[in-house]
Amino acid sequence: MQLSDRQRLLYLYVREGWRRFSRRLALGRISAMRFSGSTPDRLIVAPTDLHPADSFAGEEMTAGRFPLAGRSLDCEDESPFALELPSEEFAVRLHSFGWLRHMRLVDPEKASQTTRFVVDDWLQSHGRVIGGLAWRPDVTAQRIIAWLSHSPVVLKDADYPFYRRFLKSLAFQVRYLRHVAETTRDGEPRLRVRIALAMASIAMPSSPSKMRKAARHLDEELDRQILPDGGHCSRNPRAALDLLLDLLPLRQTYVNLGHDMPLQLIPCIDRIYPALRFFRHQGGELALFNGATYTLANELMSALRYDETGGAPFKALPSINYDRLAVKETVVLMDTGLPKSVDLSSTAASGTLSIEMSSGKNRFIVNSGRPRFAGEAMRQMSRMTAAHSVATLNDTSSSRISTSRFLGPIVIGGVSKVDVSRTERESGADGVTATHDGYLKRFGLLYERDILVAASGGEIRGREHFYKPGNPSGPVERGTAVVRFHIHPAIQLYRASANETRLVAPDGEAWALTCLDVPVEEEEDVFFADPSGVRASRQLTLTMPLAEMPEVQWSLARQR
Repeated sequence: MQLSDRQRLLYLYVREGWRRFSRRLALGRISAMRFSGSTPDRLIVAPTDLHPADSFAGEEMTAGRFPLAGRSLDCEDESPFALELPSEEFAVRLHSFGWLRHMRLVDPEKASQTTRFVVDDWLQSHGRVIGGLAWRPDVTAQRIIAWLSHSPVVLKDADYPFYRRFLKSLAFQVRYLRHVAETTRDGEPRLRVRIALAMASIAMPSSPSKMRKAARHLDEELDRQILPDGGHCSRNPRAALDLLLDLLPLRQTYVNLGHDMPLQLIPCIDRIYPALRFFRHQGGELALFNGATYTLANELMSALRYDETGGAPFKALPSINYDRLAVKETVVLMDTGLPKSVDLSSTAASGTLSIEMSSGKNRFIVNSGRPRFAGEAMRQMSRMTAAHSVATLNDTSSSRISTSRFLGPIVIGGVSKVDVSRTERESGADGVTATHDGYLKRFGLLYERDILVAASGGEIRGREHFYKPGNPSGPVERGTAVVRFHIHPAIQLYRASANETRLVAPDGEAWALTCLDVPVEEEEDVFFADPSGVRASRQLTLTMPLAEMPEVQWSLARQR
């Protein structure tokens, strides 16, 4: 390890230690008495929940079975909080109470009885002692939003003592969240905390000063996290959608109640929509970059039906650094950036220069995506360069991710610079050339990728090139690079020759991947971002022995 790397690690350890110390100092001693206060006598409004609901999940819950996070817990007339939970992600979903939305679609009497029983047990088992996963700021924020939005279900036919306990706990959680907001982990969790506090300030009785303060803090966070091109600072396409599904009901609640709206709320919503369209393949799915997982069609449509911005998708998002090549029915998306900060890199992937390609309604080449409900080991595997449609040098990821439990899985090295140029020709062809330095310190090489979509939209030409700085045409002594094309599980592969493989979609559309420089190999693969869970898939690879072949060219051509 070079001295500069040691210095960087030392800085990160000191920085994390100071952050933890500052958080403890700011929080002081946490106790129930510290956040005690008055109890509101009523709720003013129940904000709308735009997340899709599932009647089957609701029926299961009223029968005592909780299907959450890819697992199912049979409670047998007990509260789920009295049982051992099957996974951490299951616990997050359970404690955040987003599952209340499913109860809207079942028998109202059964739904209310079930939800009151579970909520009341949470109040008894977790509502009196602050600590653990249940009181993580992001989980608390989601619970506040869920309790406010679904209070009609929870409080239907409730007796007065339960009504008071529910409101008392809501007010207590809001006071706690106000106190920990500034020390919440940066990125989506901190913004969701501000959304929850703004929503609580207008959905519950509050003084004008508290409403203005909540709106001001939300403005500051929106302005910082939703960048000028509409992308979220995490560079995760899915994050913007998840936030939008909370921001839209908040906007409507402000309008319905006639309160002054946070100044950044509408402009940020209007910026997010074009960014979502940028990442959307024509079949309706969002691209799988930087921690994004699958997106169900009804989730995306729940947000897009409120889109009033219109217009064609942008060709690039310069703030979060992505490029889009779109010619007729063919779309290629390319990651041309790196994490915005260390704090925001805990879910960032080492997939710089990776691509996704779709034609019509079919996704042909994808990244493996992030598993929504798998364990930590698989989540970290999904962040490796090998899980992306890009070249990997010497089985090494282009960005280094910390394995330290103290630092967490942040990016600690690798890609520090990406150079990008666009090629837009009068003929209608569209291309991008990009270079990153992720392998420079370890192997002394730069990696350049050139992608061009022909004017017909029926051909994509690619070039992969490894070279020493200042000598692009010089020899490379050693090393092996593997260019991976992860194939969507719905696509069938047929080997035409050693140098050509056909990709065939369910509707019969076919493309052929050809490389005359090296063989096109078919290998086993894993697709992490499938709604059914992690599943087997296939990948096509080009192996480059750099001493003999520092550059290869390939093409994807639509078959007639």
